[in-house]
Amino acid sequence: MVTLYVTSLAKGSGKTTVCAGIGQRLLNEGKKVGYFKVAPDDQDTTAEGNDSDAVFMQRILKLKEPLEQICPPPGKSGSLPDRVKKAVNQVSKGKDVLIIEGGNSPEIAKALKAKVIIVDTTVDSPGRKLVSASKAFDSLLLGVILNKIPAKQVEEVHSQAPDTFSQKGMNVLAVLPEDRALFTLTVGEVAAQVQGEFLNNADKSEELVENLMLGAMTVDTGPLYYGLKANKAVLLRSERSDMQLAALQTPTRCLVLSGKRELLPQVMNEAEEKEVPIIQTDDDVASIISGIEDALARNRFNQTQKLPRLAELMEQHVDFGTLCKELGLSSKK
Repeated sequence: MVTLYVTSLAKGSGKTTVCAGIGQRLLNEGKKVGYFKVAPDDQDTTAEGNDSDAVFMQRILKLKEPLEQICPPPGKSGSLPDRVKKAVNQVSKGKDVLIIEGGNSPEIAKALKAKVIIVDTTVDSPGRKLVSASKAFDSLLLGVILNKIPAKQVEEVHSQAPDTFSQKGMNVLAVLPEDRALFTLTVGEVAAQVQGEFLNNADKSEELVENLMLGAMTVDTGPLYYGLKANKAVLLRSERSDMQLAALQTPTRCLVLSGKRELLPQVMNEAEEKEVPIIQTDDDVASIISGIEDALARNRFNQTQKLPRLAELMEQHVDFGTLCKELGLSSKK
């Protein structure tokens, strides 16, 4: 069995995204893929108290192991590497590859004799911390995946980074562009963030919101203005039925309305016909915007609807043939 340890030096670098992309690809090639997460101190959990990343990975990799084995709570007895090694034995049985997501811990990687990938978001030459981490992982380090690189800089980073990193003893395995489609919210997450109530079509709560729009300047320009962006949440006051109707004439994921004023029947009928959820909240528009922006900043890659786009990006930018060769696995590519 091959053990792959995916780590980063900063929160939000994209470890789970990389784990999901690699895991899905290997699964599609017929490999038996397992997953384990070393629980961080600032764990992001579901309403049931489970680690949200572990829940997501269990689902997409079709894992039968219980969540308490995939991401056990932090223990207090024994050293962390010893606890992880013992826990990993439970989830690695029958697997070709075990992907472990964890913090910057060379001790864990060495205890497991795992190959290591560091996920980083730098667009410049590797900094002191990254160089130090690469030296600590030593021969276990396969290389670095540069993630969330602004689209305008991808070509430059792709051409320059391999030589720059090589001078510091590191391989660049991939340069993944920043893609807003991977870091959007669902309609349900928008509703929860603004403490809103679904007036209709709550079954659309898993749809992805890719854009946010406010009111148009005039009613006449409404349809043209709202037609500029698709798959959007439109934020309006509840009394602006004119703008609500204008937005509903264009591809819209949901209306988020400030204030609890009763809506016109025409608006509700149009929303029902177009299957567009209407979310109503007591918050004012400024608070709604602030809340959604905060949620976007904290957003995690844990929606299955994003997997097709992730697969495209990984296929375009990751040399899976070389990666599998380095891991000692056969590959179709």
